[in-house]
Formats: sequence, C-alpha cells, structure tokens
Amino acid sequence: MREIWFEPTFHKHVKQLCSGVFIHAEGPFYDHTYFKPWRLQALGFKAIRNLYPDYELWRDFPYEYEFGKLAIDVINGSTLLREWVDDINATPDDLDSLTLPDERSWDEQSQAFLRY
Repeated sequence: MREIWFEPTFHKHVKQLCSGVFIHAEGPFYDHTYFKPWRLQALGFKAIRNLYPDYELWRDFPYEYEFGKLAIDVINGSTLLREWVDDINATPDDLDSLTLPDERSWDEQSQAFLRY
C-alpha cells in the first residue's frame, strides 16, 4: 500500500486534489484466493473509527435513488458492515462470523459457472 494523490477529471470532485491509498495486488506473491479487498477496506474503516471515534465516516445523502438508507448500507446490501465498524467491541473475528457463511454459500452456488 502507498499514499497517492490525484485530480479527478469528472464527477463530483472534478479538478480537486484528492488523496487515497493505492493497493498493490500484483506480482508473484499475489494469490486471489487469499487477498480479500473488501475485508481490507472494512478493516480500514474500523481503524479510522478506532483512531478518530467522532469522524463522520458515514455520509448521509441519497445514493442510487435510495433516500431512506445510508450509502454504505446500500453499497453493502445491509447495515452489518456499518454496525460492525461502529461497535467499539467488535473484532475482525466478529466480521468473519458475519460474512463467511454468505461467502461460502456464494462459492458453492457459483462453482458450476466458473470456467477457470
């Protein structure tokens, strides 16, 4: 991972200097069965919450024509991620207990459709 700076050429942050993190998921060490980008982002959210408890992590604005839900809940399909991040006592193992059953089910259901 490394810090990056960029200036979007379109959308809501056009012509504004923005910062982010570049995740290098490449090279001979990379194994897509072990790298879990969603988990990495979830742990990033958790770290922000732990370091800056009062930071407004969840933006409250209409997203994808949903007016009664937070954008993060729409993106993730439920409130589970947000609730895990905001629970000061929740651990990474707790995140796994929320997500692994669905991930295993998806793996089983999609296996017949994989080509490689």
